[in-house]
Amino acid sequence: MAERNRAKMNARVSVHDSVQEMYERIKADGLSNVWDRFNPQETIRCDFCLRGVSCQLCTNGPCRISEKAGAVLGVCGIDPNAMAMRDMLLRNAMGTSTYTHHAYEAYRTLKATAQGKTPYSITDKDKLMWLAGMVQIDRSGTPEDVAVRLADFLIWELYRDYDEPGMMIEVFAPAPRKKVWQDLAIFPAGVMHEIKDAVASCLTNVDGDYFSMARKALRLGIATIYGAQIGLEVVQDILFGTPVPHEVEVDLGILDPDYVNIVFNGHEPWVGIAAIYEAGKPEVQDKAKQAGAKGLRVIGSIESGQEVLQRFPMDDVFRGLTGNWLAIEPLLATGAVDVFAMDENCSPPWLAPYAEKYGVTLVCVSDLVRIPGVVKHLDYKPTEVAEQARQLIDWAIENFKNRKGRIQPKVPGRVQKAIAGFSPEAVLNALGGNLNPLLEVIKAGKIKGVVALVNCTTLSTGPHDYMTVNMAKELIKRDILIVSGGCGNHALEVAGLCNLAALDIVGPGLKEVCGSLK
Repeated sequence: MAERNRAKMNARVSVHDSVQEMYERIKADGLSNVWDRFNPQETIRCDFCLRGVSCQLCTNGPCRISEKAGAVLGVCGIDPNAMAMRDMLLRNAMGTSTYTHHAYEAYRTLKATAQGKTPYSITDKDKLMWLAGMVQIDRSGTPEDVAVRLADFLIWELYRDYDEPGMMIEVFAPAPRKKVWQDLAIFPAGVMHEIKDAVASCLTNVDGDYFSMARKALRLGIATIYGAQIGLEVVQDILFGTPVPHEVEVDLGILDPDYVNIVFNGHEPWVGIAAIYEAGKPEVQDKAKQAGAKGLRVIGSIESGQEVLQRFPMDDVFRGLTGNWLAIEPLLATGAVDVFAMDENCSPPWLAPYAEKYGVTLVCVSDLVRIPGVVKHLDYKPTEVAEQARQLIDWAIENFKNRKGRIQPKVPGRVQKAIAGFSPEAVLNALGGNLNPLLEVIKAGKIKGVVALVNCTTLSTGPHDYMTVNMAKELIKRDILIVSGGCGNHALEVAGLCNLAALDIVGPGLKEVCGSLK
């Protein structure tokens, strides 16, 4: 599939011209890169692994399932269905763990902020009071008093016991679905218990029933949404403001090598936003200028950048988003990055050679992240984040002094416009306060449906972002509205599908509806 799709694009590695341009530089400079590493792996992939019928969990293995060889069960007796489902359950547990880590960081950050121990503030007080009321938290006293009580509740909710119905699920899940979940025995406990049980179930000779493991995977999914994701997103709105639509800029061309550039990469916005606050101070900009730069800028990458992009307007400090994780090596190869700060996930392990070649200071800002060859660690702590941001800025300014004149920058000229900030509140406001206008145009056939396109990016289906961009184009051409998220969202923004210019390629019904919302 990958080779066929690559042939369709004349051997390009990406649908994005900027990434393609930087790949040529990386190639000429002789650096290992994700595309050239993919090709030899493609030639040696194991068919058993591709079909999910291999296992390496115990010392009796590795085991494979092959009817041709008479190996229809693993040594322990596990069948191919359970073998594949166990692998899926383990992957689900990793994803749930990551979101739960993010949620816990959000909740402890909210509490520390309410106690006056962070540079953040309670920005959306109405949303604070709304969520507190929804989960029956006492709303007396100051907003900070309420925030402390809410944070304590949300942390406790992560650990809610098996015999206690989760408040977040009770409040936010549709009643018909809750009954179905009860009937199917997939109504979850607190997300921490679900993670523990899922991983323990995957131990050899514990749960070998694929149906049982499938139910546990569904429990994990429900626990992730209601135990982690909803809470963390609402808390981030409380702290940094609920997003409203605004124009932003994306793609590698947003970098200017004459500025000190700090890029924040990962999934959590804490350190990046603290750096934006710090970088907005005149004395910080003066310090950068004294080092020979035009100023200091903060750039977003991956979901950390997306979290900021949705909430913060473009200005002289925050300059937008570069792309998804497959664009990281091209980003560093521009020679315009001074600090690349990495939190939680989506930071590939082979970045140190890029840092050395293109003059970048790599810094891990989460205790989850460690990269070979990276010695600078500033693990996020809410009460220390202001000082951590100042340290990153100092490192970036010092890096600029060493980079300027030594590293030849090469920044693609392409900058793409996008509209960001479509929170549920913003969407409802655009529709007049309820969903009836959307339902009416669906009934009228002007919009054929709504699709959630939430995905990572991969080379397994062709060049970088090939499948995501082309699938999205086909959907909007057929009058299907897309709600996008994840690395795929970056793909659509950089490809120009998240601005009004994209109306030229959408179907007539969707075009009419979007035009009425200008």
